[in-house]
Order: sequence, then C-alpha cells, then structure tokens
Amino acid sequence: MMIEQKVAVVTGAARGIGHGVALQLAKDGCAIAIFDILEPKKAEKNIKELKKEGQPIFYFQGDLAQSKDRCNFCKRVMKEYGRIDILVNNAGVAPRIRMDILETTEESFDFVMNINLKGTFFLTQAIANIMVRQVVEDSDFEPKIINISSLSSYASTPARGEYCISKAGISMITKLFADRLSEYSINVYEIRPGIIYTDMTKVVKDKYNKLIGEGLTPIKRWGYPQDIAQAVSVFCSGKLNFSTGEVVNVDGGFHLRRL
Repeated sequence: MMIEQKVAVVTGAARGIGHGVALQLAKDGCAIAIFDILEPKKAEKNIKELKKEGQPIFYFQGDLAQSKDRCNFCKRVMKEYGRIDILVNNAGVAPRIRMDILETTEESFDFVMNINLKGTFFLTQAIANIMVRQVVEDSDFEPKIINISSLSSYASTPARGEYCISKAGISMITKLFADRLSEYSINVYEIRPGIIYTDMTKVVKDKYNKLIGEGLTPIKRWGYPQDIAQAVSVFCSGKLNFSTGEVVNVDGGFHLRRL
C-alpha cells in the first residue's frame, strides 16, 4: 500500500544536520524515514519534535556500513510507506582519533570510508533502483537525491585525510548518479556545508568563534542545521528540475578565494 505523502529518507537524522533536514521536510509535508545508528531512546526528544509536525515518522536503527542493515531498511520503508521520493545522504563520521596522514591507520581509514563512502554509495544504489521502478510505473514521480558532503571535499586537512577523501568521493557519487539517473528525470544534488554548529562541532566552539571573527568566512557567523535544511527544501521543491549534479555551498562564503 502506498501512502499519499511524499516520503523522504534521511540518513543520520537522529540529531544535528540530519535532524534539521528531517524536521524541515516534515514541515514541507513529507513522511520521514530515518536511518541512524543511534538507539531510538537516545533520539527520543528529536523524534517527538518531528512527530509534532503531524507526518508519519519511521525510525530504523542500523549501521550504514552493513549491507544487511541497508537492505532491511529499504524493505521496511517500502512496507511502511510503499514509496520513496527523496533520499538525503547525510550520515557520516569523522575519524575516532585525528592522525596525520603520515601516521593514520588502515583501521581508521576503513572505519570512515565504510560508512561515509561505501555505505552511502550502496544505499544510494538500492534506493535509486526503487526510484527508477517508481518512475517507470508512474511518470508523475519526480524523485530527488541530495548528498550532504562538506567543504572537506576540496579543502585539505592532513590531520583527518580519510574524512577529506570520503567527502571528495561523495562529490563524485553526486556526478555519477546525476549522470546515470538523468534519463529517468531523477535529479541528484550536492550540498557542501561549512562550519555548522552541532554536537560534533560545539567542542571546538572557541576555536571557530575566533577564526570566524577573524574573517575565515565572509559571512561572520556559524552555520546551523536549519541553513542546510532550507537548501535541501529548495532542491526538493521541484523549482530546480532542469538542474542536476548541481553543488550548492552553504558555508558562509568559505569557498571563495579572496586576497
């Protein structure tokens, strides 16, 4: 059975940017399916906030790096909702310990790449195939895929090289799927966040307050999950249907090279 609302899958939506995106898409009228490694009870407050928007919310605890979890998630979403209209690939991890690229380990490399890159690629593959079937069966479907990468996809940080490589890979995933899925009118986009205030970054709040104050970003403030969420909302609106493979920097202008 297929529900009437559009269905948005958001990975890593228990908190942070992912939660902000899920909340915005619920406000936009979407049913939400969350894939996150956190236990539901640890995300209880944010799930309650989502439910206040009056849309169906489905939470699946799983490991993006595990094929079985990705497969079970897709089956459960289709059983619950009968459709997938939007995929937001947001889930990602940083290295457990920052190490110089001359010293980092294979274990750290594999941990980051298996989640950020391999997991994202194969979940996108699985959901893209679902979307293709939907479009073939009903041409009114207009699916969207949005990848949340990072300024680290182009900015070098040798102390967390595996993270930078994984995010550069996300940028290529965007191009590849945009190209492959264009014949089905499935648009693929990328958002590159800058310095966004979340649980992950608040531990370096003082450092970035100083850098932002000194002009690291032309727009002199932190970014917030809502800044990313609003960009996702625009991509999902259908107002950019003649664009695919497009990259939007939501970074306060960090990407500008200036003297």
